[in-house]
Amino acid sequence: MKLPVKLLGVSAALILAATAPVKADEIRITYKSAKTSSSYYQMGVQIAEAMKKGSNGEIIVTVEESQGSVQNVMEVKARGADYVFTSPPVLVKLAQEGKAMFAGKGNGRFDDIRALFPIPSLTMQFVMSSEAAVLTFPELAGKKLLLGKGSFGAREGAKYIKLFGLEGKVTLVDVELSNAVSALKNGQIDGFVTAGSWPAPNVVEAAASTSVNLISMDGEEVKKTKRTRMVIPAGTYAGQDDDIVTTSLPVIVYTTTQMDDDTAYQLTKTFWEQKKEMVGVAAWWEGVDDQLMVNITGKLHPGAIKFYKEVGFPIAKDQE
Repeated sequence: MKLPVKLLGVSAALILAATAPVKADEIRITYKSAKTSSSYYQMGVQIAEAMKKGSNGEIIVTVEESQGSVQNVMEVKARGADYVFTSPPVLVKLAQEGKAMFAGKGNGRFDDIRALFPIPSLTMQFVMSSEAAVLTFPELAGKKLLLGKGSFGAREGAKYIKLFGLEGKVTLVDVELSNAVSALKNGQIDGFVTAGSWPAPNVVEAAASTSVNLISMDGEEVKKTKRTRMVIPAGTYAGQDDDIVTTSLPVIVYTTTQMDDDTAYQLTKTFWEQKKEMVGVAAWWEGVDDQLMVNITGKLHPGAIKFYKEVGFPIAKDQE
């Protein structure tokens, strides 16, 4: 997928900024994000612009492309005090414990990882044609569902199909997620699964071009997934009259203890002060508020803690 010309221009400006002479009062940060085609890369660019604007040019953020959160965490080994990156908290925990994909790759630097602030979560969204009359998971039986390929949403969607006893009862359509909206409109599928921030562009497109509904989970279903509960408010998508209960994978912006407290404080403070402006740029920032602080399962950076205590955000003892 190609990025919009405007976004490419911003990215190029950020790269050029990295080669410009450093002013004495500038804070220069490297923000390791995601693939350039992803919404999380776009979020990184938006954060970079917000930091520059909110600090009157004193905070300069260079956004780097990444192949994923595992790479972001691994690079902690070789990066310095200016390194900021995105990751689900579970990956940071696995790195610190030397488990799963980090088995045999442990490093003491992983223990130095500290959180700054949350960004939009990866939110599971089961989008169904209204004609399919599917409002619950049991009603998926006999339907055609597009999961996509290779993404978190595809893996998680397949997990839920098995978890809720639907394996062999749902026809899984093996095509790219980029074809989901047209396939839904043409009646080739009954629904598709996507994971990302909300409102998700492909769900917005689907809801605007045809009649759709999202599957809402009950409490027991959410519990079975062992994921974080998420509510997509009524009115997020065209024709959505009720809140949708689903699951999510939190995503947090991290740095390490190498970053000084004042820099961490300024980054955190500027992010929250600019968030309202960022909502005007992209609606996915609407879902970021102090209620997401509970999703940070590791320790916060002392500089971030200073800001949160100033504004009265909830801080748990194990986050300090």
